[in-house]
Amino acid sequence: MARSYTALYRKFRPHRFEDVKGQDPIVATLKNQIKAGRIGHAYLFCGTRGTGKTSVAKIFAKAANCEQPIEGSPCGECVMCRTIAAGASMNVMEIDAASNNGVDNIREIVDEVAYSPAEGKYKVYIIDEVHMLSIGAFNALLKTLEEPPEYVIFILATTEVHKIPVTIMSRCQRYDFKRITVETISEVLTKLMAEEQIKAEEKAIHYIAKSADGALRDALSLLDQCIAFYFGQELTYDKVLEVLGAVDTEVFSRLFRACLEGNVTGGVELLEEIVMQGRELGQFIVDFTWYLRNLLLMKTSDGSEDVIDASAENMARLKEEAQIADVNIIMRYIRIFSELSGQIKYATQKRVLIEMALIKLCKPGMETDNQSLLDRIRQLEDRLESGVLMPAQAGDNLPAGGLAGSGLLPDSPPAGKKTASVASRPALPKAIPQDVEKIVSSWPGILSRIPMPMKSYMKGARLSLGDDSKLLIVVEDGLASDYLLKQPEHQQQLETILSAVAGKAIEVHIRSINSDHSFDSTYIDLTQIIHMDIEEDDE
Repeated sequence: MARSYTALYRKFRPHRFEDVKGQDPIVATLKNQIKAGRIGHAYLFCGTRGTGKTSVAKIFAKAANCEQPIEGSPCGECVMCRTIAAGASMNVMEIDAASNNGVDNIREIVDEVAYSPAEGKYKVYIIDEVHMLSIGAFNALLKTLEEPPEYVIFILATTEVHKIPVTIMSRCQRYDFKRITVETISEVLTKLMAEEQIKAEEKAIHYIAKSADGALRDALSLLDQCIAFYFGQELTYDKVLEVLGAVDTEVFSRLFRACLEGNVTGGVELLEEIVMQGRELGQFIVDFTWYLRNLLLMKTSDGSEDVIDASAENMARLKEEAQIADVNIIMRYIRIFSELSGQIKYATQKRVLIEMALIKLCKPGMETDNQSLLDRIRQLEDRLESGVLMPAQAGDNLPAGGLAGSGLLPDSPPAGKKTASVASRPALPKAIPQDVEKIVSSWPGILSRIPMPMKSYMKGARLSLGDDSKLLIVVEDGLASDYLLKQPEHQQQLETILSAVAGKAIEVHIRSINSDHSFDSTYIDLTQIIHMDIEEDDE
């Protein structure tokens, strides 16, 4: 009969204090207690999953009962050590509080405590996930925990110490297990791979260690998964990315640059690429946020190389991108993706939420906070420097000659330059016709006298100067533009009203535009140049 496979995290579980990695202060304290014979009656082990709480508890139970401990660590050879290691000892009882959390379960323990151990020195109760106990169960445990017999040791382990009642915590020695560093996990995995005689790239091992988020057990489980998927083959960085559904940092670089350029299409296409490769979207959000964190550190800290975990190639790319990005923009990106991380956990349409976040990154005009405003200013400055402000909108009503015919661009480009396919903001006019100036200064009063329903469509209109210094009225694309542009009699009615104000025939040009941001980027706002008379609206 074939022998069943043992998972790596079980196969390489530490059996002596010397085998425990990343918890040196806790190990040193417990070993000293064993050597000095100063063993407490109740311990509380706190910390995130996979950091060694249960393993250390079992080693401590063996050391306390070991016949010949070596420097505070169990010998592993005596009868008690072997019996406990095999799980056959009646002296060490491991209880899962998640499934045994009632009062009756704890009362059974309280009743058993009255009997001294049949063999060995101590009866050790390891209660895992102790925060899952009910209030009644905690109360049942309280008295025994305070004054147990001298041969009983309680070891309570929890990942959520804030849920433990203060009355319980005050009766225990508390030990906080830290997350294990990436370097320590990498060393353990490298040694393990050598013992298993499996080849692996250093970069691949390092990525698994980083993905474990400080939990050695998680790292061993991830490594087990990668080895099984590519059994008999060398474990490379690309293979690890594929198994774990992760994304290479080069993709993050491309995505970041697309967002800086306001390239929504490019960002969505990159996301499509990630989705088609089968990458896990939740992990993608976490990794991209971490990438932005590295960028922020690179931008704001002189010695950031010491705290950023990246290869020399990725570090060079980060330095380059840190030069082209503003601190406030990076912080805005981090805020948006951090909010997204909380929303996406239970979302059914993860991809749609990510696409919305990418559009927010590319279009800071969608938000009104200070960081978004700074991003909008940065985008506008970039466009001014390049001489390109906004793409021609399909909804803009331009004359038959296109942009050149509209007066916004010259009829022919200068020699040696390509014709622009975008609208450029015109320069300030040298002189504004008196009739146009009179209409602009009287505009609030004109609006109050315009009859309904035209008045409702004209309230959001913006005033500028069009062809041949004629008055240009820019309205929102939609109902307002349909009312004025698709029905000529309405434009004639408006010209009649304006002519009466100016005292001469007024010709009006009307165009539509899709947002105020587009207007500010494309046209001169005459209301900012000409003083307007303030007149109260009758409504």
